[in-house]
Amino acid sequence: MEALPEPIRGDEGATILGPRNIPLERENPSLLVPPRTDHGTVPNLKYSYAAAHNRVLSGGWAREVTARELPIATELAGVNMRLKPGGIRELHWHKEAEWAYMLAGRARITAVDAEGRNYIADVGTGDIWNFPAGIPHSIQGLEEGCEFLLVFDDGNFSENATFLLTEWLDLTPRDVLAKNFGLPEAVFADLPTDVDHTRYIFNGELPPPLAADAVRAPAGPVPHAYSYRLHAQEPILLAGGTARIVDSSNFPAATTIAAALVEVEPGGLRELHWHPNTDEWQYYIEGQGRMTVFASSGKARTFDYQAGDVGYVPFAMGHYVENTGAEPLRFLEMFRSDRFADISLTQWLALTPPELVRAHLNLDEDAIATFPRDKPVIVR
Repeated sequence: MEALPEPIRGDEGATILGPRNIPLERENPSLLVPPRTDHGTVPNLKYSYAAAHNRVLSGGWAREVTARELPIATELAGVNMRLKPGGIRELHWHKEAEWAYMLAGRARITAVDAEGRNYIADVGTGDIWNFPAGIPHSIQGLEEGCEFLLVFDDGNFSENATFLLTEWLDLTPRDVLAKNFGLPEAVFADLPTDVDHTRYIFNGELPPPLAADAVRAPAGPVPHAYSYRLHAQEPILLAGGTARIVDSSNFPAATTIAAALVEVEPGGLRELHWHPNTDEWQYYIEGQGRMTVFASSGKARTFDYQAGDVGYVPFAMGHYVENTGAEPLRFLEMFRSDRFADISLTQWLALTPPELVRAHLNLDEDAIATFPRDKPVIVR
């Protein structure tokens, strides 16, 4: 029988005598027994989708992690959504840009820009899409249904506050609709009027093949595709894993959100580093890992992450991510920026005069000479 986790470290600490949540303690060993190097007060940097409120409707479900659930996450917010086969995420738009990663299955996405140019495409597992702020769009599950992660460039975003097609028409006088569309008012007699707006995610018929679903726009298609096949990108092969980076340099539609898909092998480490341009929002796809965040002023705190968790690193704070499991650790690093940028601790020291590094760290010349001048990114 597996021993109970206890907040004991050597001769420090003591057993728990009161009420406890053992499964949660097992998932967070670094909170129960922090490394000795943790110090000071650092805000919570973890929230699990398993703890998020789920909105369940006829066509699927959606749950979100925003600044309300994770207050430190002011830059980005995320939504985990599932659509049944044929399930429709209602035609809508919002003030924030939407970046997405397909976790499983396939979907059809549609959008129209301000110039009257449209985009209709099918996306599958490992694909991403990006709709700029204000662009109307939709998502519909194909034969196998789908599940995906949506990321928005505002931590206070909520999926429950988007501009919905049916809601707008329901709140517009019918004579105005008739005049706008040049149709008899009676045509609009059966518009949905459900106060709960259950068409937010609703059942639908499977769409026809993509070629048969095409709608010709007089202005033509959008100039930059709104979707990108991230898994088709050749990965960067590293000593302890792989990385794929996507930002406006290779996906022009993504002007406000940059990302890296990182895979760390068992025993591997996403090296000590920081990001010089913005906060980092993480989503853990599979495996388990540990991250210590250095917050300056003598403060650091360690967190454990599993699949389905959201992690967060405030601007410029140093950190690493270590694979603590027996399987690969795969996660997304997300940034409210048009470009991905990080600074490697190892590279910084390697490109600094060695006598200066030696004076700081008391390392000998031979040790300093081994520091690679290229970013290791992931090490073993």
